Amino acid sequence: MASQNERAAESREPLTDETPAAPGPAESGDAGADWARRLSAVPQGHPLHGAVRDSALIRTLGGLPAEHAPVWFMRQAGRSLPEYREARAGTGMLEACLTPVLAAEITLQPVRRHGVDAAIFFSDIVVPMKLASVAVDIVAGRGPVLEHPVRTAADVAALPELPDAALDPIREAVARTVAELGGTPLIGFAGAPFTIAAYAVEGGPSRDHLRPRTMMHADPAAWDALAQWAARTSGAFLRAQVEAGASAVQLFDSWAGSLSLADYEQHVQRHSADALAAVADLGVPRIHFGTGTGELLGAMRDAGADAVGVDYRIPLDVAARRLGGRTVVQGNIDPALLDAPRDVLHEHTRDVLRRGRAAPGHVVNLGHGVPPGTVPDVLSELVTFIHKETR
Repeated sequence: MASQNERAAESREPLTDETPAAPGPAESGDAGADWARRLSAVPQGHPLHGAVRDSALIRTLGGLPAEHAPVWFMRQAGRSLPEYREARAGTGMLEACLTPVLAAEITLQPVRRHGVDAAIFFSDIVVPMKLASVAVDIVAGRGPVLEHPVRTAADVAALPELPDAALDPIREAVARTVAELGGTPLIGFAGAPFTIAAYAVEGGPSRDHLRPRTMMHADPAAWDALAQWAARTSGAFLRAQVEAGASAVQLFDSWAGSLSLADYEQHVQRHSADALAAVADLGVPRIHFGTGTGELLGAMRDAGADAVGVDYRIPLDVAARRLGGRTVVQGNIDPALLDAPRDVLHEHTRDVLRRGRAAPGHVVNLGHGVPPGTVPDVLSELVTFIHKETR
């Protein structure tokens, strides 16, 4: 593993001739044949057999050239939009996620306003837990809170399984959304097993996730059982979305950055692989994103991802090298710059785009979610700018 000084030097390195290049025409042809075989597994009647297949997002995730770089934003559907605040007035977060008409409307709002190249299904990491009848709620100003934290083998054994019928509101919301999106792909959403399990063990948000990291070593059998439960639950949640029409999925590991590479590989990677494997036979592309995970990128890719999301902490060309120059990357505009002067944001975005060329494909995104106070017009203009710069 690189030392702290070596990593700091890496982050300052400019692009060089040794930076892995994007595929040339022959490689692109090979990628096209491979991608066509991959998508042949998609069920008949799915949007990926229509116009969505040639969308900028899907082509880029397959390592193929696109008309322009695709762009979408994590948390693009949310508090930064006045129409979101109006739609959700008087409705709790989990209730909104589980009301199909409302969840579909919120998912569609940023596509209408910003012209992004993909919708991300409006949901929350703990929704599958709620559907499994775990006593969890989202407390304003704090986040997800469990009534009964899961800290012993007996607690894990008492966790209820997620019934398939409980996913029907999710299927309905996805179907409603896809019916309105036309050729714009919908990305399915789920929390990764470590993040789900970390919430369960802590009973809510945490700064250092000390309890789940301790559980891995103090009671590895209980940890393994909990992570397996989380993988089954997240995997079923992803699969329901894909079967209802989602054309790609993203697994969010919000807290994996608290782990060492050794702990990730020994105690987490196989569970993330199980969650992603839940949709492997359906042929859709899979994205894996985590925060603070610069040291884990290769292991996250090897869990079964076609693309790896990179947060704002390391440059994309550094991430591409760590991934061997053979993996599509996603990211990684710093959300802090959305409130900077326009020329500063544009120059930063150009640098992100330039560094993204070190990978065989680049899905443009933020290096984390849209801050709630973001001015919506900034995002709309940024989409136009990125399309123009990459067309």
